[in-house]
Amino acid sequence: MAGASASERRAGVNNASSAPCVAMMIVIMALAGGASAQLSTGFYSSSCPGMPGAVKSAVQSAVAKEPRMGASILRLFFHDCFVQGCDASLLLDDTPSLQGEKTAQPNNGSVRGFEVIDAVKAAVEQLCPGVVSCADVLAVAARDSVVALGGPSWEVKVGRRDSTTASFSGANNNIPPPTSGLANLTALFAAQGLSQKDMVALSGSHTIGQARCTSFRAHIYNESDIDSGFAGTRQSGCPSTSGSGDNNLAPLDLQTPTVFENNYYKNLVAKKGLLHSDQELFNGGATDPQVQSYVSSQSAFFADFVSGMIKMGDISPLTGNNGQIRINCRKTN
Repeated sequence: MAGASASERRAGVNNASSAPCVAMMIVIMALAGGASAQLSTGFYSSSCPGMPGAVKSAVQSAVAKEPRMGASILRLFFHDCFVQGCDASLLLDDTPSLQGEKTAQPNNGSVRGFEVIDAVKAAVEQLCPGVVSCADVLAVAARDSVVALGGPSWEVKVGRRDSTTASFSGANNNIPPPTSGLANLTALFAAQGLSQKDMVALSGSHTIGQARCTSFRAHIYNESDIDSGFAGTRQSGCPSTSGSGDNNLAPLDLQTPTVFENNYYKNLVAKKGLLHSDQELFNGGATDPQVQSYVSSQSAFFADFVSGMIKMGDISPLTGNNGQIRINCRKTN
């Protein structure tokens, strides 16, 4: 600036001194934007205070009618969050211009409970039209399903918005198949920001629900890490030939498939895990001690399960002006 005029030098000084202020304002605005984009337990406390009660009532009614539905809704939430985050993309039906996730390999013929989510959403819409997202309805319904079957409760963070897209390939690649080994399970959960500890705790959701013969056939006929008597019991309802009895159901928890407790882990220690991926959690590997700890303490399992559910609910939510609030969970507005 040697050849600059006095006024130019003054302007340069003013610009230089104002630069840090501008930068600080940008940082503050960015932080404020980030904070406003976070989920919170009180997001609807003013805009739809009746939402929790409406969801709870509809879920309790559905689970009382069919206890298995609690597991089905919990599974919907898990399969939704592992693809594009917890954005209700799984709820979208296929259209000529959108390939949904419902017919992807992990979901096709097995995900269920969509009509219950429709009913829950309709009840919430009556109270507060266009306010509560399908993604939040599913998140709260998953918690209420666990509670309805005797499991722990927790405060659900809300404020998600709904996607206008889905990912068929994401559903095929991100959701752990029942043939997964421990390393693959750990890697697929890690890809979602969830630890191996979270994975073992969240796998405890298999203390409720049913699985199809096609998902456990190889484990009960071809593998050795299974109690022979248990394998025989399961073989009686699951023919060895692929294509025969594929949709025959068996309880994931041999003892109490409609009660949420720690029997799942007791089954694993007894080599009575229904899925290959279940028994991998207790098969001489790094997760054996954690499984043993849950056998000893149901409260420890419940605490870690709640922590894992909250972390899973935080996966890549759409907030602020991103996405939309779908009126019908099966289609974009």
